[in-house]
Amino acid sequence: MSDVDAALDTALQPLVGGQGPVQVATEPVGASAVSAWCAVMSEANPLFVDEAVAASGPHGGIVAPPATLNMWTMPVRIGGDSVGRDTDQPQQAAYQLLDDAGFTGVVATNSDQAYEAHLRPGDIVSARTTLVGVSPQKQTALGIGHFVTTEVAYANQHGDPVGTLTFRIFKFRPGTGRQRGDEPVDDSPRPERPRPRWNQDQAWHWEGLRQHELRIQRFTGSGRLVHPPVVADPTTHDMAYDWVVASGRGSLYSWTAPEHPKVPAFDYPLVVGLVELEEGVRVVSNIVGVRPDQLEIGMPLEVCWLDSHDDVTLHQFRPVRPDRRTDTLVRGDVSVGDRLPPCPIDVTTELVMSGALATFDHQDVHHDSDAARAKGLPDIIMNILTSSGLAARWLGDWAGDRVVFRNLRIGLGASNHPGDTMTMTGSVTDVGEGGAVTVAFVGTNSLGNHIRGSAELVLPEGPQGAEGSA
Repeated sequence: MSDVDAALDTALQPLVGGQGPVQVATEPVGASAVSAWCAVMSEANPLFVDEAVAASGPHGGIVAPPATLNMWTMPVRIGGDSVGRDTDQPQQAAYQLLDDAGFTGVVATNSDQAYEAHLRPGDIVSARTTLVGVSPQKQTALGIGHFVTTEVAYANQHGDPVGTLTFRIFKFRPGTGRQRGDEPVDDSPRPERPRPRWNQDQAWHWEGLRQHELRIQRFTGSGRLVHPPVVADPTTHDMAYDWVVASGRGSLYSWTAPEHPKVPAFDYPLVVGLVELEEGVRVVSNIVGVRPDQLEIGMPLEVCWLDSHDDVTLHQFRPVRPDRRTDTLVRGDVSVGDRLPPCPIDVTTELVMSGALATFDHQDVHHDSDAARAKGLPDIIMNILTSSGLAARWLGDWAGDRVVFRNLRIGLGASNHPGDTMTMTGSVTDVGEGGAVTVAFVGTNSLGNHIRGSAELVLPEGPQGAEGSA
């Protein structure tokens, strides 16, 4: 450790254990803010937005989604600028020392929320923060820096506890990321995929792909559907045909994952599947947005598209986003080992930016590409509050509207950047007393695991206290 680093550590450590003054939200919990959050997360639970439904629900009225716990006291912006740091807060004093030492990059790494009561529209949230740790200097793939951990206790305007948050961020020096040893860097452009070839007899099929239509050949005499396109009906030898546009939905019939030799034009693991379409035809295609160990024969799939060349579009398939449960799981409905349905989430620029705004997070790395690159990131990144919200929405869609969240614990890994897809998968790891169910989950993107975490939910009793709804 250099003298400079030692001096910084000497200045940081006395702040550990410090507790700042109570911070009171500048605005109450608002129905419009909840509605905006729900719209971004695709959250459709009526208990969060529909007064008529919520009035007869388990909470006796509208409540805020539990995952919004820590957004109500986020720093405000005035005239486009963040308000100055309150150095009476020990974590803010630590952030300022780290900024001054060149550790200006910041990413959140962990968010552990625990819920004690629901927030309701009109509640005024207060927070009291304790700085519980600043790590020694660490070298990570992102850069050299320090992990800063805080614990926040939240209460409403009556002083009643509503929840706690353990939050960890990484403050790093941009441009100090770990290099791959002495391996030479290959700056050559990535080769394109092999270009498919077709003649005039199949041009209609490829033209359809460009228009995001999966066209399947139909012989007009027999009505038989055939893929890939052929010259004549395999049974009648009739040559008159037209086509139908498939729904794009099907199920996984079989799959394989070739590993050797690896071709630079493809991403690995490379899953090649045989997809049985709803129309009865089987199609060979890549399966994306899911790891090989997450595949199950019969799993529902939907078509998606890849522009492999300027004038060529290919069909691919990914897991279907599961439908929301119309009822609520009850005690006895789930067992350890039950798998939740995979859920692909398109990471768009709109989602990243609107998620940050909907959660009152104005860090520039979530909406300003130039600022993100200046801090050592390749592009804007999704904030952890959006990741938490998306995970909570997926869990709620699986369990049902009347499930109660006890906690939501998330660790961040590979960043979510626009243009990627995050696929949520998980399984039940514990079924306890009183309807408590623990789900472990992971959200993966093309770079690896974006989030890994767990949530504890409480399922209601069935009719007359019956165990299970069947």
